[in-house]
Amino acid sequence: MLSNAVSTDELHPILTAGPGVLMPIGGAEDKLDDKIILSEFVRLAGGANARIAIVPTASSIETAGLRYKAIFLGMGVETAEVVYIGSREDANDDEILELVSTASGVFLTGGNQMRLSAIIGGTRLEQLVRERHEAGAVVAGTSAGASILSAHMVAMGASGPTPKLRMAQMFAGFGLINNVIIDQHFRQRDRIGRLLALVAGNPGLLGIGIDEDTSVVIDNDGILRVVGRHSVTIVDGSHMKSDIFEVKRYGDITVSDARLHVLGSGKRFDMNTRKMLDG
Repeated sequence: MLSNAVSTDELHPILTAGPGVLMPIGGAEDKLDDKIILSEFVRLAGGANARIAIVPTASSIETAGLRYKAIFLGMGVETAEVVYIGSREDANDDEILELVSTASGVFLTGGNQMRLSAIIGGTRLEQLVRERHEAGAVVAGTSAGASILSAHMVAMGASGPTPKLRMAQMFAGFGLINNVIIDQHFRQRDRIGRLLALVAGNPGLLGIGIDEDTSVVIDNDGILRVVGRHSVTIVDGSHMKSDIFEVKRYGDITVSDARLHVLGSGKRFDMNTRKMLDG
């Protein structure tokens, strides 16, 4: 029965005790050369012993899942299965869920995060992904798959350097991490304005903007580590002041005392104390 597969990890000695790490990826990660980010995902999922479940629901490209499957198998993982979820019925189907129930790594492809949310949100698959994560599996998502990892998901936004009202909307994500907003394709699509606007309206949340071919690895202690070729921008709004509550329609938002951190590859950040770590 599926419930037995979910409740035991005897098949997975590679899984660590407690929740696994999260790997939101900014999109357009290298798939041809040294594959820094995808290699790190495979390593965290168990290397040669990794059992990868690929969920391509966000993508409208039929071969998206197969491409990742070929990449992961080429890296020597034990198994890589594409989990095709085209409807909410699929996301509640025992036979399909079985493909995820023993995964040591779950990978969500890019595409449209609203498609992911509308099809998978509130289903048994969403719950199962959370259970795998709690059991120690690494969960990664690229582009749209990155934004949906958090409880608060950004979607349908505009670009630009100036924060404006209604620049983006937020919806419920999968809730694998709380108290953050994850944005992707960050500098490449000039999304600092919308992240500032979202944090201004929700200053208790930590804004994390991830560049393309860049990822963050977030461990169970709330330590964030940057992996990849570019940088990660963190907006801390805990001391922020803004006039967002006075702005009308699509007007500019005035922001003051936002704390900004830009971290390159290898840098670490404590999300609890909201400070960069040495070394």
